[in-house]
Amino acid sequence: MQFRRIKGTQDILPEEVGKWQYVENTIRAEMAVFNYRECRTPVFEQTELFARGIGESTDIVGKEMYTFLDRGKKSLTLKPEMTAPIVRAFLENNLGSLTPLTKLYYIAPLFRQENPQAGRLRQFHQFGAEVLGSGAPELDAEIIMLAMQIYKKLGLKSLDLIVNSVGDPESRANYRVLLQKYIKPLLAQYCQDCQNRYRTNPLRILDCKVESCRRLNADAPQLIDSLTSAAEKHFTTVKRILAENDIPHTLNPYLVRGLDYYTHTVFEITSARLGAQDALCGGGRYDLLAKQLGGTDTPAVGFAAGIERLLMVIDAEHGQSMQKDDLDVYLCALGPQAFRTSVKWTQKIRALGLRTDRDYFGRSMKAQLRDANRQSAKVVLILGDNELKDNEFSVKDMQNSTQQLVPFSEIENFLLNFFKK
Repeated sequence: MQFRRIKGTQDILPEEVGKWQYVENTIRAEMAVFNYRECRTPVFEQTELFARGIGESTDIVGKEMYTFLDRGKKSLTLKPEMTAPIVRAFLENNLGSLTPLTKLYYIAPLFRQENPQAGRLRQFHQFGAEVLGSGAPELDAEIIMLAMQIYKKLGLKSLDLIVNSVGDPESRANYRVLLQKYIKPLLAQYCQDCQNRYRTNPLRILDCKVESCRRLNADAPQLIDSLTSAAEKHFTTVKRILAENDIPHTLNPYLVRGLDYYTHTVFEITSARLGAQDALCGGGRYDLLAKQLGGTDTPAVGFAAGIERLLMVIDAEHGQSMQKDDLDVYLCALGPQAFRTSVKWTQKIRALGLRTDRDYFGRSMKAQLRDANRQSAKVVLILGDNELKDNEFSVKDMQNSTQQLVPFSEIENFLLNFFKK
């Protein structure tokens, strides 16, 4: 029997990992600039955390979670999203007592049992940021600007920012009445999921991806018209800050996102490079979640973004240019004594911080140079009987096809200077 990977998962092979590392390093660098610190949570949590946090009527909880009983008969779930675990960690570790504002970010694998498709796997990866402790609309804007800045640093061009407000609880209560009144005479024309949502959470009907439901929603009342004065002021401030910072955005009055915990600002960043499923990033404010999870009232805002989808856009816009894992130095050893000596020199050159490798098969010069070319080595150090006798390397610059002799005593300084260029 030959084992194969599970449907909806992928092997990230060495030729692809360079792009992942480049993206992750860029994310970490920009998070630091905005003063966000990394938080890592367990890969599984109590199932109730997601049922209560995300909402039992959501597709994630109702259809997509990987849930199992452990040996103690406790229900556990592989985490399908990161906001609820971050808030759980914030509450459990009493982070709010350390500082009035807690800024966190993550890069993590997540799990949802849905139909695999381009950029959407059953094990997938997200990065995101969460700010807990303040209801200031300036933080809604900062979270959006942080996400946009990361994409800018990665060179993405074809992006659209879509915003809306789902208001405060009073706004949504007023809107729910209007929405149900509009949908009631049309209810039989909606899909079965939306008919169920009509009773449990009618706002989620606006998030339905079924085309016939989307057409029915086209004339629905707009939540933005039901905002309280406080909610309207909050959203106006967010839009003003975005405009003042030259960040174009479009209002979509039917954007509600797919999770129950959102309040006030919600947003998505989309890319035309992704086709119909064009969402690259999404987020918003969730002031009620901490209390829903057993904590005290803690205003918060954040975003989550898919890495697989991001890599698809990078490939479409930049091809392989993000991959940066070429070899610096290759040691080519000819003969038993050179082969033995090259082991020591490989380690000495690695200690300089240079990506270094060597031949392990005792192959011919031609075969070793071919291997160095395959790994895109910038420099080849050739060590044979003559070089051993004279205590020197024959150094080949693979980019310029030039060659020179460098004594053993000078080779480390030579390489450091070469790679400073």
